[in-house]
Amino acid sequence: MRRASTEATIRRRFEGLASTLDERQRRLWGAAEAATWGYGGISLVSRSTGISRRAIHAGLREMHGDGTAVVATNRVRRRGGGRKALTETQPALLTALDALVEPTSRGDPESPLRWTCKGVRRLATELQRQGFRIGRQKVGELLVELGYSLQANRKTREGSQHPDRNAQFEYIAGQVRRFQNHGQPVISVDTKKKELVGNFKNVGREWYPQGTPPEVNVHDFMDKKLGKAIPYGVYDLTANAGWVSVGTDHDTADFAVETIRRWWRKMGRRLYPHAMELLITADGGGSNSSRNRRWKVALQDLANELKLRITVCHFPPGTSKWNKVEHCLFSQIGINWRGKPLTSHAVVVQLIANTRTETGLRVRAALDTNNYPTGIKVSDAELASVKLRPARFHGEWNYTIRRAG
Repeated sequence: MRRASTEATIRRRFEGLASTLDERQRRLWGAAEAATWGYGGISLVSRSTGISRRAIHAGLREMHGDGTAVVATNRVRRRGGGRKALTETQPALLTALDALVEPTSRGDPESPLRWTCKGVRRLATELQRQGFRIGRQKVGELLVELGYSLQANRKTREGSQHPDRNAQFEYIAGQVRRFQNHGQPVISVDTKKKELVGNFKNVGREWYPQGTPPEVNVHDFMDKKLGKAIPYGVYDLTANAGWVSVGTDHDTADFAVETIRRWWRKMGRRLYPHAMELLITADGGGSNSSRNRRWKVALQDLANELKLRITVCHFPPGTSKWNKVEHCLFSQIGINWRGKPLTSHAVVVQLIANTRTETGLRVRAALDTNNYPTGIKVSDAELASVKLRPARFHGEWNYTIRRAG
């Protein structure tokens, strides 16, 4: 008990001065304090204050004037004091570290760490294997010194660009202006990312009473009963309105065209009662692919039913993110349901339908429980029956389907 009380007293005395002492003053104070306690004083002060025994011994030598005291009054350590930097004692260290990291950054398959995470622990282990004395913390400091920093990969590359990429954008913009100037509907279509239905984690955060976040499943294994939700969206560029069909089967061309049909019945027909034609902008792949035969056959059926000429403009390869439906509709839906588990198809539909923006976006949604089988073949004869007229500019991307009769 007495020893604990003594250590507490020393500790309180030291803490009262510690913030005002530099390194030299700390070791001299520790030496003076240890000297007052006589035998065992060094260990006692070291335990109480955290000052190392080595520093207290150095302070005692300085107090006794054995020739090792600091010469210049404005210096904490004597000239040349302190541990040498690792890069001085191991001159090849920086070169060895850079040789490890740089090839992995450039993709050199011969690097020993090419197929592993470049964490500081792994780098330290590899350097130690080469004979260097270094720890992970020092590796991090040296990486900064070499000009490296922790960085995440960033989405900037769109793949090889088609030579007519910009020309196609200009063509689409011209078509949109022409249709809108004539009061004809213009829509952008695509499939949103498929979502697992159930009590699963949904990215994002939402306000809840403190300490009561929603509890969701640990593992994201698909619930066979609930399945998945396949949202296919139609965005009306002129009216700033959206329609989303939430499918439960497969993302096929028939599902895509059925969604456009539902948009027309529920929204389009009322907004454009005198429409003679319809412009659809879509990306070049998926269920509405420019090479999808079934897509074109299904559009022919739609044109016949709605008595409209349907013009389609596909975006060039690798540019689907420029499609209006992506950032005018889907991004807003993602914001609206952030942090909310999609526990049922009804929840998915309600969250989509309640999406609103300050710019006036309004969205309607409905569940589509129809079956859409995959693998339906379209014969050459069926494709030939489609009244398709390719545009002069990239007819594989731009074409019009006229209604029969």
